[in-house]
Amino acid sequence: MSPSPGNTARCYMNWSGGKDSSLCLYRILQDKSYRVDHLLTNVNSFHNRISMHGVRRELLEIQAAAIGIPLQTVELPEQPGMNEYEQGMMEKILLLKNKGCTHAIFGDIFLEDLRMYREEKLKGLDIRAVFPLWKIPTLQLMREFLDLGFKAIIVCVNEKWLDSSFCGRLIDESFLQDLPENVDPCGENGEYHSFVFDGPLFSRPVPFQKGGLVYRQYQAPVMSGDSGNSPESGSSDGYVNSGNSCDPVDRSRRTGFYFIDLLP
Repeated sequence: MSPSPGNTARCYMNWSGGKDSSLCLYRILQDKSYRVDHLLTNVNSFHNRISMHGVRRELLEIQAAAIGIPLQTVELPEQPGMNEYEQGMMEKILLLKNKGCTHAIFGDIFLEDLRMYREEKLKGLDIRAVFPLWKIPTLQLMREFLDLGFKAIIVCVNEKWLDSSFCGRLIDESFLQDLPENVDPCGENGEYHSFVFDGPLFSRPVPFQKGGLVYRQYQAPVMSGDSGNSPESGSSDGYVNSGNSCDPVDRSRRTGFYFIDLLP
């Protein structure tokens, strides 16, 4: 729902640091009906990495500074349950509401259950959810992302969908051409996650170097995607599932992911 005519809604942007969040933020900033006061990101406080994406906190902070919008984080433990996730989110959203935010911006595209979950939770807090990318064809969104001059790197791939060779690749035309037919171009089903390091939102590029490739397994998240903060009960909310990579694993119940470690 749009703000009343003549009014500017104060918002927070659910920020993952990835391509959907970036394109969504770019689009909403073109609409003078909205003002984005804060970026909100889930961070694994034990590993100091963005939830699911595995990007270091330091790079997230450099990214937010280059965009010029204050960053807020939801600090989550190493192995958060759904109750811990929801409690952390509620506390931070209430803080943002007290700062004047009335709307929450999400980069979700077509996951109906995820949208319903977000709207249901926010309704009780009297916060309106806004979905600028909703139902736009994902290949069209990827073309727009590239045409605008955004630059992003793949930081995580789900082995059910993509092999490790995709991890660490830049998002460009050749990347889109190489995606298997059963993979959504935006990775909306959780096939991959990305980190945006330059583009029209940025006053300067985010400098980084590629580190090593990491493989981890953990319980598949309840919902996934690259669009912003997602309920991720059962995951480590970072790229490390446990302190011991040799822990015995039941592959029938766990999902494997490849991550590229980006170094500031």
